[in-house]
Amino acid sequence: MARRAHAYPQIVFTAAELVDGEVLAAPSGITAADALRLARRRRVRVLACGSTHHVLAEDLARAESLGLGDWPARELARPLPIVAARTPELAVRRRLSEGAPVVIVSGKGSVARAAAPRALPVRARLETALPPATRALLAEVARVAAGQGARAFIAGGLVRDAWRGAIGTGGDLDVVVEGDGPAVARALADALEGTLVEHERFLTASVRAPGQGRIDIATARTERYDAPGALPRVLPAPIGQDLQRRDFSVNAMAVEVTSDAWELLDPFAGIVDLRRRRLRILHPLSFVEDPTRLLRAARYAARLELKADVWTARCQALALRLAPYPALSGQRVATDLERLLEEPRCAVALAHLARGGVPRLLDPRWRLTRDTSARLAAVPATLAWGAAHRQDRPMARPVIVAALALAGDQPAAVAEAMAGRLGLSGEPLTELRRALADAPALARRVVTATPSAAGRALRSASGAELASWHLMGGRARERVEWWMARGRAVEPVLGGADVIALGVARGPAVAEALAALRDARLDGLVVDRAAEMDYVRAWHSSQERQA
Repeated sequence: MARRAHAYPQIVFTAAELVDGEVLAAPSGITAADALRLARRRRVRVLACGSTHHVLAEDLARAESLGLGDWPARELARPLPIVAARTPELAVRRRLSEGAPVVIVSGKGSVARAAAPRALPVRARLETALPPATRALLAEVARVAAGQGARAFIAGGLVRDAWRGAIGTGGDLDVVVEGDGPAVARALADALEGTLVEHERFLTASVRAPGQGRIDIATARTERYDAPGALPRVLPAPIGQDLQRRDFSVNAMAVEVTSDAWELLDPFAGIVDLRRRRLRILHPLSFVEDPTRLLRAARYAARLELKADVWTARCQALALRLAPYPALSGQRVATDLERLLEEPRCAVALAHLARGGVPRLLDPRWRLTRDTSARLAAVPATLAWGAAHRQDRPMARPVIVAALALAGDQPAAVAEAMAGRLGLSGEPLTELRRALADAPALARRVVTATPSAAGRALRSASGAELASWHLMGGRARERVEWWMARGRAVEPVLGGADVIALGVARGPAVAEALAALRDARLDGLVVDRAAEMDYVRAWHSSQERQA
């Protein structure tokens, strides 16, 4: 006779049994500095500043180190998941694996994410996605690093794009080394017979070798920012801390290439965010520490078709309240802006930038207008048009084109301040300022003027002024495109000797006669050699009567 199966009791752990920390209640209006002292005194990681604002002690410490201890602590709140005490363990673990640093258990305390996230072997997947040349280069990096007694990881964009299956050939390679990064870089440069540039302050080096892109090698490090927008001080650290210092979860992934398994480290659930098309920063003061991340957010949102989550957008607005950043150099802003302009979907990136108010980094008074939106949408066309004519005459740099689009419709004082914050100097800065101040009024005259009058203005215009008119669209763009394509090539058939033979005295009068003849050609008053000769005779007679 068959025996009835014995029923064993099922043991299911709940959230309450996973609690490993206290959630300490604090006054709603407590400052970051006072909240940090309270957290340290009570040795807690999480404070509740009111019923809906949960703040981590590590974020309070960042605020104090940046000189923001007087801020309300609740400004640093994170959207931490809150679960009931009887929630099954699996549900809590799932929320932690999706990027939450802590899960709040109602009435009980908190559950923190494990310090060492589980590594996932991904060699087969990545080898399928990576081009053969990249795989060969990674093998050489691994060999050289192992020879130096170091662990080497590929990090950031390459890991992200390889996971997405969207990686192409070529491009730069980011390598992070647990050990002496510059020493590995020197050995790799020797092995590849390449050149080396070291950046001692940041513990990084760049290798360039024949047939390869740039290979950036950095010592795994942690960063400390002494002021909002300042360059950080760096110290060597394990790879886990290196990933914590990065900008977005989708870039905080790494794969160890000195390991046979090629294990993926993804402590902030970047893969989950890629799947959900979500752009998420790692802590609430990320944009305050490095405001250029605001430009990178727009770039990644456009390139990867990601959308910032509500918390990231709120932290972006928080960071812009501190603008302008005295410690943030204009060159850094200009560099990231030019990188954004190199994106295939730079118009989308510029729209993200403008809607998020990021131009307020250059001047807090900047406002998005309808005309500014239209100019930003025109930037790719203007850049392409300028590139097509670059061989013919000097054209505006891409960053100047972007500045004209961002500031061209702003009040004069705002436009002037924005121009001065981009780190430009000399003639480029002079041209930008002149284009912002004078191009709109001059464009109105050019649009309504005769072709010859328009030609005189366009002939002497700078590359910045031409770009400004092109960005305006409509008749202004038509006129400048006509000029570069056809108008500036219009010249009379007659030369100096012909004009002299018709009675014009040698000297300045010859140039004046030829200029008048060219204008007549532009206005359609003369169309052939005979008509030009008649025109010169009439012009000469008129000049003699006036004399």
